[in-house]
Amino acid sequence: MTIAMKTKALDRIDLNILETLQRDGRISNVELAKKVNLSASPCIDRVKRLEKEGYIDGYGARLNAAKLGCGTAVFIQVTLDRTTSDVFNQFRDAVVKIPQVAECHMVAGGFDYLLKLRLANMDAYRSMLAIIVDLPGVAQTHTYVVIEAVKQDQGVPLKPAAESVAGSS
Repeated sequence: MTIAMKTKALDRIDLNILETLQRDGRISNVELAKKVNLSASPCIDRVKRLEKEGYIDGYGARLNAAKLGCGTAVFIQVTLDRTTSDVFNQFRDAVVKIPQVAECHMVAGGFDYLLKLRLANMDAYRSMLAIIVDLPGVAQTHTYVVIEAVKQDQGVPLKPAAESVAGSS
């Protein structure tokens, strides 16, 4: 049994802290406090609360996939042969073990899963496709090779859409 943790409503300062940390997770607490107009002690207290309440999942670095030999990105639509919980579970348990699968999403619509893979090249894709089509329950796949990444995940949008668009002009 999971006990739900009570969380405090996020205010403007909390949102500014989250936005700043999302852009630069390596920022020092002193610098963060300056950016959000707090003193250092209350700022670190808020960050610790945001971590404890689960608003911050963790910290990390964005790596350059091309420099690390994974410059080819592909998306693969996967349709399963049956939509039953055991097939979903078998597929999920198998796909999470494949390191080249950067993301896997169960989706609603004309297919069951959307996978994002990071690979060295098309030869690596061909080898990986042989693995994907043999995963439990896979009936059909369709692949889309990324030609250009126009916009990649920039995190969670914390400003209303209208404010974000207006601020970019």
